[in-house]
Amino acid sequence: MRVLLLGANGYIGRFVADRLLADPAVQLTALGRGDDADVRFDLATGSPGALTRFLDAVHPGVVVNCAGATRGGARELTRHNTVAVATVCEALRRSGCGARLVQIGCGSEYGPSQPGSSTAEDAVPRPGGPYGVSKLAATELVLGSGLDAVVLRVFSPAGPGTPAGSPLGRLAEAMRRAMQSGDGELRLGGLGVQRDFIDVRDVARAVHAASLSAAQGVVNIGSGRAVRLRDAAAVLARVAGYGGALHELDGPPGPLRGTIGHPRTDPDHAAQVAYPYPDGCGSWQQADVRTARDRLGWRPRIHLEESLADIWMEAACRI
Repeated sequence: MRVLLLGANGYIGRFVADRLLADPAVQLTALGRGDDADVRFDLATGSPGALTRFLDAVHPGVVVNCAGATRGGARELTRHNTVAVATVCEALRRSGCGARLVQIGCGSEYGPSQPGSSTAEDAVPRPGGPYGVSKLAATELVLGSGLDAVVLRVFSPAGPGTPAGSPLGRLAEAMRRAMQSGDGELRLGGLGVQRDFIDVRDVARAVHAASLSAAQGVVNIGSGRAVRLRDAAAVLARVAGYGGALHELDGPPGPLRGTIGHPRTDPDHAAQVAYPYPDGCGSWQQADVRTARDRLGWRPRIHLEESLADIWMEAACRI
């Protein structure tokens, strides 16, 4: 099976590439903007005609699209997340390769949900920010394209390679700096949100499974369990061996429950960092993952503690 992977150098794309390369039945070709791609092509500015000619030459059986942007203004997000997908869909329609499309969507397409609920694929999407809007528009383009296609709505990816600018990445970096400087107290904000964290290696397994399946439409990829960010912070502190106290700026007074050690009374030693959660999904998000189980034969394997340990390992090695 020849697979064309778009966005192989991205956070999710790197792990998808590793997973596909581990399958001896897969012949992988990577297309992207970087110099290390097999073929250089910018989906946001390239023409559908040029991509069609490449598809006809390579003749892949599956196209996996991990390309896109998570940060930037509405115009940039639209160009990289929506216009780029329109280019892919149009090129596949014109091409004679008949490839299956596996599109990486995101949980932000759903927007805020009711606390305590699990969001299934039939929920009405109401994205709360430009990122979710741009990804939802891409999903609608894929679903309306008439192609053999599946959209994997990935909730909150975590694990090795987590971007330093993400909430978990910023949390690990703040803890690293506190330990490096000997601060016995770390003040954090935005820890009240609850998110469905899923390890990026489990996401790669889901992409592999979707490539081999006949599933179409939307499939949620998550752990099926919402975790409060303050609880993730406590686990990260335990993994890191941070003996100070974690204080929540926007939560109830006093040290974060479950922390080890005692806070310093000197406020000059307290690192104050705010952590807004930027996905526009409000205070709660949890995936209903039964469709992934039933149609892809996929279940998450990696626990959040292992994901956080890998995040910390990379942060601790950062100079």
